[in-house]
Amino acid sequence: MSTDSSHSQDLERTVKIRRCAAVVKGGRRFSFAAMVVVGNGRGKVGWGYGKANEVPPSVEKATKQASREQVDVPVQEGTVPHVVKGHFGAGTVILVPAGPGTGIIAGAAVRAVCEAAGIHNILTKSIGTNNPITLVKATFDALSKLRTKQEIERLRGVSLS
Repeated sequence: MSTDSSHSQDLERTVKIRRCAAVVKGGRRFSFAAMVVVGNGRGKVGWGYGKANEVPPSVEKATKQASREQVDVPVQEGTVPHVVKGHFGAGTVILVPAGPGTGIIAGAAVRAVCEAAGIHNILTKSIGTNNPITLVKATFDALSKLRTKQEIERLRGVSLS
């Protein structure tokens, strides 16, 4: 087993930090919103969105939310079991399984999710928007649609050869 102190949360990626300005009497007041992806690198991954007046607390809040809301992803031999499409808003993400040695072919937002989930070989394509927050949500939609061969056999009550 690994020897690092945070055993359950191995990978934490800050995808995006947004600065929001509220115009008040004395000028502008800034607040920050952070999007964080957390995963154990072994098929569990979650995302969180935190807002605060400073950057560190907003990242902390997002990380806390991400670790609470983790989902299981079926990872087979370091890639996804089949081609899958995920949608969120204007964003569409296509995940395609790849052979060993391919690496993660993805943009920054989708890459963060794949790395945190423990996917090492995958081809991806994002269509529609390049907004990282939308892309992370679309990627999670795609991952939620993944099924293993065993699951499909069990659900349909047939054996796939």
